[in-house]
Amino acid sequence: MRLIPAIIIAMAVIAAPLIWLLIVTLMGPGDGTVGFDGPAIDSGARIELEVLRQQSEALQSKVEELEGRIARLESGGGGTGGPPPEPGQIPRDGPNQIIDAYAQVVLIANRRNVNKGLSVASPTYLISVLGSPRESLSDDCEPMTNPKLTSMLVLENVGPIRVQMLQPAVDSLKRVFAKVEATDPDLYARINTAGSLCVRQIRGTVGRASTHSFGLSLDLNIDGRLDTLGDGKTQLGLTILADFFKEEGWFWGAAFSREDSMHFEVSREMVERWRTEGKI
Repeated sequence: MRLIPAIIIAMAVIAAPLIWLLIVTLMGPGDGTVGFDGPAIDSGARIELEVLRQQSEALQSKVEELEGRIARLESGGGGTGGPPPEPGQIPRDGPNQIIDAYAQVVLIANRRNVNKGLSVASPTYLISVLGSPRESLSDDCEPMTNPKLTSMLVLENVGPIRVQMLQPAVDSLKRVFAKVEATDPDLYARINTAGSLCVRQIRGTVGRASTHSFGLSLDLNIDGRLDTLGDGKTQLGLTILADFFKEEGWFWGAAFSREDSMHFEVSREMVERWRTEGKI
């Protein structure tokens, strides 16, 4: 609403010369007599009057446009004249280079050291702690049959996404995404997932369980755009998310021999801590 006083002042400034010229016209030649017998307005004056009239009409049109936008904003309809944004959408009047940059693909700097201080919870280690997720594994996602693991398996919303994972991992994800939302809500709104639980063997191996099989990893992306596996690049938004995950104790797949930057999994250090705390 602060626009209204400024608009009124602008109209007054433009209208003042117009009013003055009209007064001169009505006053005549300036000899003190009042009436309509004075000389006609010269060509220059007529041109100036026409310019001022056009400026006045343009300003009036702008005022009406701004009043309409203000009315839509107050009614919650957004400032572009269109319908209000759907839940989860980012309202905007045009391209936003900062927000759009989250999906930009960038080179992963020093990717071999992005998980410094954390180590992988290998399939052999996880089986020694939790047992095999099922009797036999294939390249397809199949149901989990391990009673110990299934008792901890939950399907929940963890903020921007829904996952099926072990309860301690879900609790950890909720903490991660709560921090992301508080720190960078624009990024939070664009987080998507390519899946979590998938009981299968690692591609190209026989019987070697993926961490997805244990409900201890998930794949993330920005705006639903999948990352290219093994090219050493990733979405800028994922590099930002990686810092939040590392702080919580998650291992980022960008450091794998075959880079997989969509992949985030529970580190061995986190599993050990959960064992100490009696969570698994």
